[in-house]
Amino acid sequence: MSSRPIRPRRSALYVPAANAKAVAKAETLDCDTIVFDLEDAVAPDAKADARERLRAHFRTHPESRKERIIRINALATDYGTEDLLAARGCIPDAILIPKVDVPQHVGEVAEALAQTDAPDTLRLWAMMETPKSLLNAAAIAQAGETTGSRFDCMVVGTNDLAKDLRMPGVDRAALRPHLAQLVLAARAYGLDIIDGVFNAFRDEVGFASECAEGVAMGFDGKTVIHPAQICRANSAFGVSPAREAAAADIVAAFELPENRAAGVIALDGRMVERLHLDEARRTLALAALQRGD
Repeated sequence: MSSRPIRPRRSALYVPAANAKAVAKAETLDCDTIVFDLEDAVAPDAKADARERLRAHFRTHPESRKERIIRINALATDYGTEDLLAARGCIPDAILIPKVDVPQHVGEVAEALAQTDAPDTLRLWAMMETPKSLLNAAAIAQAGETTGSRFDCMVVGTNDLAKDLRMPGVDRAALRPHLAQLVLAARAYGLDIIDGVFNAFRDEVGFASECAEGVAMGFDGKTVIHPAQICRANSAFGVSPAREAAAADIVAAFELPENRAAGVIALDGRMVERLHLDEARRTLALAALQRGD
């Protein structure tokens, strides 16, 4: 399995590519990731203009402090090929593939990018939002082993998933077993995974509660639909000062001469193994990235 760089993905803001004001404003916000959307958020008669808007935006802003993603329509649709060509030309950090049901949906986009000599840094993300994506989650996650380092992250589409499962609204409690299965698949193959949206963007308490649950389940961050949600997502999924200090203590303890060859040590009344050291180093790297170090 290819090594993938560590990126903070605490908040991933969906931005309709058809909305010129939102596209321009997104670069100024505090989200870690911008998902420029050519799919659900763009009406059929506005898709061509949305592509041109993204092309112009990336020409004007060829670099960004944000991780920038473009969500395309599926290749099997009337819009998919043009979306992919537009996204390829923009060279974002990743292309988000919608409604990934089977590993081939990742593979065919990876193959199309290879045929256009797309840079290796252009990665692939997969929307997990259908019953088939749940059933095939492990096989889809494993697709990263056949697409080199391109496949990088899964994104949960809770609204579509709830609709296809015929749930009356997005019942978070009923979705938990499915969400846990997706986290398991992502972790098994070294992928990041981002939790679905919280629709009631004015409900700060409900959003905070769902973020806390996402952290407990092992998600790396949360997709958001409104700038007001960014700060809370960043706080929930970010590395707190206390967590950073604890990680620094673990690293420092293993760097002591008497512990450098140890597999397990005692620290502050508990046993700490080298697996905790690996996670501590990752935590410190994330904390540094969050600060912009």
